[in-house]
Amino acid sequence: MGNKQPVSVLVVIHSRDGQVLLLERADKPGYWQSVTGSREGSEDLLETARREVMEETGLDASRFELSDWRQVNRYEIYPHWRHRYPEGVTHNDEHVFGLQLPQPCEVELAPREHLGYCWLPWAQAAEKVFSPSNAEALRLLPQKLGLALG
Repeated sequence: MGNKQPVSVLVVIHSRDGQVLLLERADKPGYWQSVTGSREGSEDLLETARREVMEETGLDASRFELSDWRQVNRYEIYPHWRHRYPEGVTHNDEHVFGLQLPQPCEVELAPREHLGYCWLPWAQAAEKVFSPSNAEALRLLPQKLGLALG
């Protein structure tokens, strides 16, 4: 069994006009998602979000607007990933953040974690992600940006 903490962040990286960055998982080709990752040690969740963004995209989150959406999703950990957590851990608390960039940009992927990336309009991105909590967060983006739905 692993030692991963069952506390994580989901960081929706987006542009002002509602384009969203998605990453394709290396360990599950075809599974698309926003930046995610577990807290390490005693770091606060904002530090976790900054670290995960840097590790997975090469972007320095301190150069952009990173906000805590004050949303926590509690979900059952997929059985094929439970070996990463201590024995008996079955659920994770995922804290949602948004990182607003002026416009879509190139990113530098961590090759052991991701195979590719794409920028999509928020509604298309919500349809493409495999995780229901990720889709739900993406559907909040128009409200966060003050955009009309559509």
